[in-house]
Amino acid sequence: METVQTRGVQGRVADAPSGHWVYKLLPRPVWPYAQLARWDRPIGWQLLLWPCWWSAALAASAYATAAEPLSTLLPSPWHLFLFFVGAVAMRGAGCAYNDIVDEGIDSQVERTRSRPLPSGQVTRRQAWIFVIAQALLGLVVLVQFNSFAILLGIASLAVVAAYPFAKRITNWPQFVLGLAFSWGALMGWAAEFAEIDPPALLLYAGSILWVIGYDTIYAHQDKEDDAIVGVRSTARLFGRHTVYWLVGLYSGTLILFAWAFALAEVPMPALAGLLAAGAHMARQVRTLDIDDPDQCLRLFKSNNVVGWLIFLGLIGGAVWPAVRPLI
Repeated sequence: METVQTRGVQGRVADAPSGHWVYKLLPRPVWPYAQLARWDRPIGWQLLLWPCWWSAALAASAYATAAEPLSTLLPSPWHLFLFFVGAVAMRGAGCAYNDIVDEGIDSQVERTRSRPLPSGQVTRRQAWIFVIAQALLGLVVLVQFNSFAILLGIASLAVVAAYPFAKRITNWPQFVLGLAFSWGALMGWAAEFAEIDPPALLLYAGSILWVIGYDTIYAHQDKEDDAIVGVRSTARLFGRHTVYWLVGLYSGTLILFAWAFALAEVPMPALAGLLAAGAHMARQVRTLDIDDPDQCLRLFKSNNVVGWLIFLGLIGGAVWPAVRPLI
């Protein structure tokens, strides 16, 4: 389905892939809500999920000893499932809320004017109801954790609410996005220990740098339109120096993650995931063309691979104490 929707004409949004399951399987009246939640662009919930899963894996294998059974060193499958559902729900709620706040801006930007609100596919009232419904699902997920994690999760809403306004008042909206999208780095640890310790804080700080890096790449798609409508971003701030900033941001990410791993005393094989992720980040920096929007989108999406590499490294580290005596 190739039609990009406009006012009065229903179709896909401009930056969604044609032929996506949303447009093949869902009835047309549901399409605008799927678009508000970005179900046709899953990279958002994937990037929101990774700090949660990293933190859960880090907490499970923290301070591991050879005497511990493997089952105690792996993250809880129940927690991983809850974080998955929560990431999809809260990313959808956040995106719908962001679209409500940014309707006026989105109508002036080529890539976003096909979204459901500026194209007239849903009303603001319908969008608000959808935000509340997804937030309630997120709340159902949140109350499955301990009381400390519940309060911590509720605290994240302040950052989420502030994010859409950041691009109007600061050149660093990606930093505010990092505060929100990295919150899971605290949640996984809190769900395990009912407190926040230095390894979780370092993981959170490193994830913030990672988010700033990948979202700067993403923002280069819209920098010309953003300049016209007055939207600020690190893409516009960094400009031709973006590559050098990315080197610093991604290097800081890896250093802080390695520090978190060291303080948590996770088994050394976990560092293999960081090394692989570092190689992938280096490739992003080496190949980036900030004037090629399609390539910027591809490189942005490739950060899902970074998430997998770090997570699998932590899982490998957790398995190591159990298999080492067998080697």
